[in-house]
Parts: sequence; C-alpha cells; structure tokens
Amino acid sequence: MPAEPRAPAPDGRLPDDRLIVALDVPHAPAGLALADRLGDAVSFYKIGLGMLTTGGLALARDLKDERGKRVFLDLKLYDIGATVEAAVRGLSAFGLDFLTVHGDPQVVRAAAAAKGDTKILAVTVLTSLDRADLDAGQIRPGTVAEIALARAAAAFDAGADGVIASAQEAAAIRALPQAAGRLIVTPGIRPAGADPGDQKRIVTPEAAIRAGADHIVVGRPVWAAPDPAAAARAIAASLP
Repeated sequence: MPAEPRAPAPDGRLPDDRLIVALDVPHAPAGLALADRLGDAVSFYKIGLGMLTTGGLALARDLKDERGKRVFLDLKLYDIGATVEAAVRGLSAFGLDFLTVHGDPQVVRAAAAAKGDTKILAVTVLTSLDRADLDAGQIRPGTVAEIALARAAAAFDAGADGVIASAQEAAAIRALPQAAGRLIVTPGIRPAGADPGDQKRIVTPEAAIRAGADHIVVGRPVWAAPDPAAAARAIAASLP
C-alpha cells in the first residue's frame, strides 16, 4: 500500500527535507530503530554501502513504503557502462529518491539511461580526501576544488541530476552554466564545535546552504547525540 503523507511535527511544521540524516548504523533493525526515534523530526535518510549486506535495501523499502520517508541510497557505483546500467535499472524498482555513482562520464551516462524516476548524483571528490590523498591515487595535478569543479561539469554534461561535493566547492559548482536546475548535495557537514571524525573538508550546515547546497548530509552529530530528534531539529532550525 502507498505510504501515508508524512505528518507535521508538534509545532505544525513539516520536517525540512534539506536535511538528510545518514543512517550510519550496523544493520537494518538499528536503522529502523533510529528512524523511529527521530520520528517526525526527519523526512529524508541516507543508506550507505556499509549497510548493503545487512538489510540496507529492505530498510530502504520500509522507510519508503511504511514510514513515508525519502531515501538516498549512497552506493557510489563504479563499473563498466553495461553493468552500471543493469544495477541502476534494478535499484530504480525500489522507488529511491537519490542514488550515487562515481562522477566519471561513462558511468554517469549509463546510470542516467536506466534511472527511471530516481535522481542520479555523481560523486566529485570524496570529502574524506585532500590533495595528499589524490597524489597517492595518482590523480592529475590541481587543487581539490579545481578537480571537483571539473568533475561536476563533466558529470552534468553526461546527464547527472546533481552532484555530491563538499560545501567548500558548492559555490563554484553552483556558478557553472550546467548547474542550472541541478542538485548539489553536501556531506562532510558538522555543526560548529562538532568532532570532524573521518572528514577533512567540513562546513557547518548554515554555511553549506548559503554556499549553494540543496541538501546537507549529517550523520554522527545526529545519531550520536543524547537526543537525536532534538539534534536534528536544531540543525534544521539553523538552515537559512
């Protein structure tokens, strides 16, 4: 049965779906428990690769069909075009809102050909990487920002509905002619004073939106908080 429309919060407002909460937990039951604990404070969730073998797809279906949530499946697909196209075609049956692929043009083109109603987001440069990491991976010279900008432009040209990029690059990406009508989704978000964890290019929620991001992805600052729902509402309230 189709999900019921999401209910407003006690103050009468709908959750702000610019905030995407990353369900960085070990398995689907823990993901459902966290989603139920967050309740009407959050309407959009990210499920990552780490949960794929512990019920991630079942969790996606439950969040969509039973709880009326939006779902972002963050798998960062990368393979030959035919394989990517087949994978995306199968995943589109889950009614996903967003799905990530690596931003290489041949990967993006294959995903775009099979996406259905799912929006394809292309990864530019992971927010856990800096120039030293790119050097170790033998990535061409240039600053992280320059490479992210070039990859975003190429991904848009190949048919991406949006990109995954640090908010540090969001303003430059938003200024690209190809970015009109496209999405910018920013991970690596930390409220002021929060532990950066494994992220290297972090920005506050407010700064990310002001830089041009359409959605921000927040994990640890929400799920590790003593009151995750209160933490999520505080982050949403800080957005301009």
